[in-house]
Amino acid sequence: MRRLHFLFKVVLFVLLVPIHTNGNTLGYNEAFNTNETIAKTEITITYPKNGTEWEAPGLVKLEWTTKNIPANKTIMFYLSKDDMVIQELGIFKNSGYAESIKLEHYLQPSANYRVFGIELFPDDKNNVAKNATPLFTITKKQRQPKPIASEESKTPPTVRETFDGRKLNYVEEMEVHSPNIHINLWDHSRKDGDIVSIYLNGEAIVSKYTLQYHKKKVAISLDPSKPNDLFLYAHNLGKFPPNTVSIEIVDGNNAENVVLNSDLKSCEAVLINVK
Repeated sequence: MRRLHFLFKVVLFVLLVPIHTNGNTLGYNEAFNTNETIAKTEITITYPKNGTEWEAPGLVKLEWTTKNIPANKTIMFYLSKDDMVIQELGIFKNSGYAESIKLEHYLQPSANYRVFGIELFPDDKNNVAKNATPLFTITKKQRQPKPIASEESKTPPTVRETFDGRKLNYVEEMEVHSPNIHINLWDHSRKDGDIVSIYLNGEAIVSKYTLQYHKKKVAISLDPSKPNDLFLYAHNLGKFPPNTVSIEIVDGNNAENVVLNSDLKSCEAVLINVK
């Protein structure tokens, strides 16, 4: 009993006796609660807004206001569609304005886009400022086929215009140094059961392949005497049409990426010339 009485006195002494810190005398509550309250931070994205219409590919701007976030702090913005992140728009100093932001060409037309902003490296990790815009629209810029280059002294080569009743739309023309190259292909958008074939000069080099996220490598041989047409042929539309494939064309140490779309009526294609 005498020992318990002594311990009670010790605890009472610790709770009641003031604590001295740097010449100042603090009570118990002050001594253990010296953190200053950090002001709550806020972000409000003012543009884009409801009714905004962007066109992809293209250059766009962002506008925003903040509360209690210094100008030297950074904010990350990204674009979402149907609540899925589609493209990172960039990380910017808190100036309230950013312009010449590139929208990628693979963005599909929809009225279900939002821009999200989030404060980076907040002073208070339990209070991270973030904001999302209302839904707005992105439309698709019509891609014009590039003209086929040819020398006046030569007969212009014949370019395939249709295949199996489908129209071929040429979206790019490129040059390679070697007739023996390889391509890597993978699903550019979400994995939704797209089944495609890849044709080179009318012959299937990939047949009825279900697109995956990992790259599939295919070696190909080009005809140096003419433009070689490489196109995407869709066998279905998956859950989210059109079928979209990323193709990396690798020529030795050089590589170029192209995104091709296809539905059941048309195929996008590229022309490849051997220098």
